Amino acid sequence: MPKVTFKGNPVTLVGPELKVGDAAPNFAVVDNSLNQVTLADYEGKVKIISAVPSLDTPVCDTETRRFNQEAAGLPGDVALLTISADLPFAQKRWCGAAGIDKVVTLSDYRDRSFALAYGVLIEELKLLSRAIFVIDQKNVIRYIQFVPEVTQEPDYAAVLAAAKGLL
Repeated sequence: MPKVTFKGNPVTLVGPELKVGDAAPNFAVVDNSLNQVTLADYEGKVKIISAVPSLDTPVCDTETRRFNQEAAGLPGDVALLTISADLPFAQKRWCGAAGIDKVVTLSDYRDRSFALAYGVLIEELKLLSRAIFVIDQKNVIRYIQFVPEVTQEPDYAAVLAAAKGLL
């Protein structure tokens, strides 16, 4: 598994260690209206999935706002998803306050289906580690980025280049 720290302290990630070229595992999360959402709901699209600990933290806030801005320069067949363990009500409130209209926020609060399938569950905190997965139109993982220190931002340019390379 990737070596990840939270505020300088090593954490344990639970779940499989996915690799580029693997089939993207299915998951069941909840949207801001409490509807179930799965990977199949984005079939045929390039998917940028951003796993974050909580939208109510400064780095997650910055990251999601940045991806929302970057989405304006991407074609409609790219889905930007941010998944956290935040409750859907909190995500909806945060999106409204932040003006998020292009990134879809999804909650993994029920059973950590996404976190466990993608190997991003921080065992000690029961939150998602900061990681990005770029998945192609046929649901094959084409890019993975685990941010080594959860309190730091990802490499946006690398993520966007990976996604644009699939179009």
